[in-house]
Amino acid sequence: MGTIQYGDSSEIHIEDRALAHLKVAIATKLRRNESFTLSWKHPEGDAPGRSTIWLHPSIPLRFTFETPENPQLNAKWVQTLMMEASSSGGITLVDEVVDTPVEIDASALADLGAE
Repeated sequence: MGTIQYGDSSEIHIEDRALAHLKVAIATKLRRNESFTLSWKHPEGDAPGRSTIWLHPSIPLRFTFETPENPQLNAKWVQTLMMEASSSGGITLVDEVVDTPVEIDASALADLGAE
């Protein structure tokens, strides 16, 4: 479980893989001097509920990861986070956006002459 330390506020706990994707989106927006909100549901073990913070380029920000390796990033998830950051609602941390493969029956392939 990684953390975001934003200004003088308490640590925000976020799973490492999600944090790696958030880091890319957040750093890109802040590098452009763009402010936005970040919202998330509190993880198990924290007080129940959800929180939102206003991210601004002038406020110190630190990302800390539990694992030393950089995960392979999912471009679609980063793109989704970037689009949300540009919206009036800001980023709402959600599960990873994954393209699920479509199962195709072998007989359907045979009918198409693909076998």
